[in-house]
Order: sequence, then structure tokens, then C-alpha cells
Amino acid sequence: MLCRTRLACSAAMDTTRYWQLVEQARAGAGDAWQVAARLTDLLSALPPAEIIAAQQAFWALMAASYRAPLWGAAYLANGGCSDDGFEYFRGWLIAQGREAFDRALADPDTLADLPAVQETADRADLDCEEMLATAHDAYRRATGEELPPGSYTISYPGLDPDWSFDFDEGDELDRRLPRLAARYAR
Repeated sequence: MLCRTRLACSAAMDTTRYWQLVEQARAGAGDAWQVAARLTDLLSALPPAEIIAAQQAFWALMAASYRAPLWGAAYLANGGCSDDGFEYFRGWLIAQGREAFDRALADPDTLADLPAVQETADRADLDCEEMLATAHDAYRRATGEELPPGSYTISYPGLDPDWSFDFDEGDELDRRLPRLAARYAR
């Protein structure tokens, strides 16, 4: 059965259920790309309506993490961060699991505590574009078709105007994210 409305999709899976699948995919995975591959496998075993609902849950998390302080953290960690790079960074962050995600949303400087950050010698490339495609790939695998157009929505909030400064200029980013700045000295 296809999910004909967003309401029907959201009834099939909320972000709590989506996080359960992410945690299941994380079990035994070595990195974000392995999490994405395992999540695709898990999603492809679900009914098509639930795969679509998982896509909506994923984009709800992407919207929730569309925050300037987090973009600043991605900028520090990755040595710069474009619009696309920020999407891939947030995909990586989701692959780190709910606890890391929630902590980073509350305080992006806590990213300095993550093993994936601590294990890197220099710049980290904290990104995982593959996370953005998990539901698409799972749906294609399960049905042989593409996700139906309009089956999910993406709506980003405005960015915090208190963070509307050039991340390259001055030491404002370093002052606001001191632990990450110390980790990734520019």
C-alpha cells in the first residue's frame, strides 16, 4: 500500500521509530557510511508506506538541525561548509545516533566529545551524503520504483540572526565554539 497523504505517512512512522532504526543500523557499524548502508537494508524490508514515512521523519530531523550554530560547528570541523556540505554534515550527525544529535543541537561544541571527532588527526570530513539517500534507495530496492513525487515535504526554519557573521572573519566562531576551535585550530 502506498502512502497517499503525509498524514498517513506520519502515522506509519514518527521520529522515535526512525531513531530506533538508526540505532539498529549503528549496532556494529564502523562509520556513518556503514550506518547508511545498514539503514537502507532495514528500510528496504519495510512496507513502501513506511519507507516513505521514514523519509519524512529523516527530513524532519534535517529541518530540526538546520541551525546556524551547528553550521558553524560543521564549518570548523570540515574546514568550510557549503549548503550541500551542511546537508551531508547533518546526515553524518544523524548517523551518530539520537544522543549525539540531541546533544549537538543543544550545544554544538559537544561534537568535540564524539569518538569520530576525537579519532581524527586533523580535519574530519564529518559528512555522509549517503544518509540523504537511504529511503530513496530502500524504496527503489523494495518496489523497483522511485519515491512518489510529493510524498514528503522539506521545510527549513530561518537561521538564527545572532549567528549571521562571516565564519571566516575574526575569532567569533572560535569564541562561540571553543572546544571545537581548539580541536580544529585554524
